[in-house]
Amino acid sequence: MPWRKPSRPHRVFTLIAAAAFAAAAIALGCPASADITSAAAADTDPGSIGIRLLEAPVARRNDPRARTYIVDHLKPGTTIKRKIEISNKSSAPRRMGLYAAAASIENNGFTFASKRTANELTRWTRVEPPTANLKPHSTAKAEITINVPRTAQAGERYAVAWAESAAAADATHNIASITRVGVRIYLDIGPGGEPLSDFTIEKMNGTRDKQGRPSATATVHNLGRRSVDLNGTLDLHHGPGGISAGPFHMASGITLAPHGTGTITVPLDPGLPDGPWKATLKLRSGTVERTRTATVTLTGEKTTSHTLLYAGAAALTTAALALAAVRRHRRNSR
Repeated sequence: MPWRKPSRPHRVFTLIAAAAFAAAAIALGCPASADITSAAAADTDPGSIGIRLLEAPVARRNDPRARTYIVDHLKPGTTIKRKIEISNKSSAPRRMGLYAAAASIENNGFTFASKRTANELTRWTRVEPPTANLKPHSTAKAEITINVPRTAQAGERYAVAWAESAAAADATHNIASITRVGVRIYLDIGPGGEPLSDFTIEKMNGTRDKQGRPSATATVHNLGRRSVDLNGTLDLHHGPGGISAGPFHMASGITLAPHGTGTITVPLDPGLPDGPWKATLKLRSGTVERTRTATVTLTGEKTTSHTLLYAGAAALTTAALALAAVRRHRRNSR
């Protein structure tokens, strides 16, 4: 079929539709696309010293937590050993102290005790050697031994195996500094097998703060007898005009004690319209993953900058009407 130059009304309708979509894209602060993608910057500073776990139980080879932390369930009277690697990433020699210190779960976070504070678990724990001298840009190995007494009571306990390096005050630094890095220890004591690890996502909401920045929140309840370290992402879909956005990452992970409840927060793109949206939240702790989908609206405090969002929504509506007019005109022109 030969190409036919479009009639003037057809060109006018097409221009109206294109302009409307362009206006919508500008008002929403995003490209003229059905997808908005968030990006997160990574911290590239490696630090002056480092530590990492070198081994984990075979039974936990698929558990990402057990590759980073010492996570285990032991019967009273059991002894375990774990190898770690410490590293000096600086250009100066470092003398490091190696030891275990207390930790706890407070305010939905894994909390480190100050200095060499002891607790029941640290009294069972030994790090050898207790000191290490590392040349610049070198590594060394050490071993953590946990010896659980036969009289230990059931329950989960927390500690950290630390590598600490101190720098004295000198001609260029008036204040002495201490740097330490550690491996968390989550140790559950009790008879039988591993206790249940589980959690549920109970309630999801959308909101905006006083500066108009949107976020999604969810209430999470730990159903199990082991603590959970929660991280995850949120995707938005079926939003105004059918747009999607995400994935968005949690601002920071949270740790819930057994049977604890907490709230996670996911910051969102400031250019998003209020919605409503379908929000799908995926959270994971170790090998346990849970997903929940709910309808959220990003309501709350508004600033004048968000009038653009309403202009964007209106522009999308105009665009849809213009496209409908184009289709009707094409049918009538045949």
